[in-house]
Amino acid sequence: MKKVLIVLTSHDQLGTTGAKTGFWLEEFAAPYYALKDAGVALTLASPLGGQPPIDPKSDDPASQTEATIRFKADAPAQALLASTLKLNDVSAADFDAVFYPGGHGPLWDLAEDATSIALIETMLKAGKPVAAVCHAPAVLRHPKGADGKSVVNGKKVTGFTNTEEEAAGLTAVVPFLVEDMLTQNGGVYSKAADWHPHVEVDGLLITGQNPASSEPVAHALLAKLG
Repeated sequence: MKKVLIVLTSHDQLGTTGAKTGFWLEEFAAPYYALKDAGVALTLASPLGGQPPIDPKSDDPASQTEATIRFKADAPAQALLASTLKLNDVSAADFDAVFYPGGHGPLWDLAEDATSIALIETMLKAGKPVAAVCHAPAVLRHPKGADGKSVVNGKKVTGFTNTEEEAAGLTAVVPFLVEDMLTQNGGVYSKAADWHPHVEVDGLLITGQNPASSEPVAHALLAKLG
């Protein structure tokens, strides 16, 4: 049985706006079920452990999907989410891949988290896939390969677009823009129309553009795991 680590944000403050953020529910729920239904063993972790914050906007009626509705009726899955392990208590050696759901939270904590950075570098060095969707490619900001360059340098990647961030009204709130960061780090960035699914797979890196890309990213990860 393949083992995948899902790493969620612990950050719940949307900059200095006073509004709440966290992870985007669809971007966790859809991959969770795609992987689980395929027989993958899942472990959940976050920097602080315990219940990670759900972005309230992803929990409103307009944002519900088949996967989020399924999750809301799934007590064991909710219990698992409420008791994530602390990220520094897990070992890359125990997993075949790692997946990062998005939401704005990762821009503040996981992008800068030394444990997450080391985890990504270790996974890639060991030939294990790293997948991230929407804002979660933010976690690729600092990890470096054996050559000392960014792990996205020369790689085909995608992530939340500048125009999607603009549509969300948060361009001036976020600490950095995912599209700009990936490009500045040497990534070969591409995108589809705003809010349309788009996935890039290059070697061990699997990235998705937005919430609509969350399940396709999970399927791309499954294909990579074989």
